[in-house]
Amino acid sequence: MGEPQVKHDVFQAIADPTRRKLLKLLADKEMPVTMISGHFPMSRTAVSKHLRILSEAGLVKERRVGRENRYRLDPEPLVELKRWYAYFERFWENKMAALQLLVESDDPEE
Repeated sequence: MGEPQVKHDVFQAIADPTRRKLLKLLADKEMPVTMISGHFPMSRTAVSKHLRILSEAGLVKERRVGRENRYRLDPEPLVELKRWYAYFERFWENKMAALQLLVESDDPEE
């Protein structure tokens, strides 16, 4: 019996700066791992491991073309991040509104 495959969620996948760079790189075009590897100071094996994590999180899709796998961004799972961020954004907006009131105040002691 094989080991169960570990699945990564979107938050785990984007926690690494290299994977965030991979997502940006793949946002505009589909690329094979050989071409992707040229953008990073690491081995092709290391890049493949990052791509596997992104793929497990559903952020990257791959398709076979001839003898190579090509990768592209699948932005759909990023909706989960947007929802999470939107919930907490209200706290940031409240702080910005308070700062704006303070800055625009006529009385510096308020």
